[in-house]
Amino acid sequence: MRDRGRRSRWRRSILNVLAALVPPVLRVVSRLLVWTLRVEYSGDAALRARWARGEQAIVAFWHDRLALVPLIASGVPMCIMVSHHRDGEMVTEVLHAWGVSTVRGSASRGAVSGFLRLVGAYRRGHNLAMLPDGPRGPRYVAKPGVVHLAKAVAAPIFPMAYAASRGVRVRSWDRLLIPLPFARLVVEVGAPLSVPPDADAQGLAHCCAALEHALNALTDSVDAKAAGRAVHAPVRVP
Repeated sequence: MRDRGRRSRWRRSILNVLAALVPPVLRVVSRLLVWTLRVEYSGDAALRARWARGEQAIVAFWHDRLALVPLIASGVPMCIMVSHHRDGEMVTEVLHAWGVSTVRGSASRGAVSGFLRLVGAYRRGHNLAMLPDGPRGPRYVAKPGVVHLAKAVAAPIFPMAYAASRGVRVRSWDRLLIPLPFARLVVEVGAPLSVPPDADAQGLAHCCAALEHALNALTDSVDAKAAGRAVHAPVRVP
């Protein structure tokens, strides 16, 4: 029994050490990775003009494109919700090193408090980065939280997607895309989506469907561009 207890304490100690080491290592790796990327933007003029005027916005992208939030932030005040899980702690440490603020919460735990903290962050001058299919999917299916948030703070939603000419996929529910060093990165921003201040349940559902459609169209577009394939004409957002 004593040997088993010692082994358990050693495991906990090793896990604690790893938990302390992983965030700084990830910070260094992420900075080196971003430094090597060749980034091409398109469709971002309206969003950058809005930021230049000191105005805020909500940027929405699928969960599998989460890895480069610091690049998307582009130096503007940005806040994103991360989960209460231990993985969320590591993500928070890395994002804070890049100047991206976080609030804790998810659709399954702390949803209301997380929503209110995001509203508070927006009112303090932060832009918001949102993952409509997070935190556990289904993948590429938008949940209504983003449009409810846009209505609450009267902010436009800018859909965004990126793809890499070379990258790896993590074995997770979202198949997180991580670009490889020196990859060509294609970032595309869609037209802003406005949620009417008087939108009822049906109107919010329509906005959510429109956001999902726009994000999927953008994702198809950047994936094709990064792979060097022909890009089909964009489908109109309903």
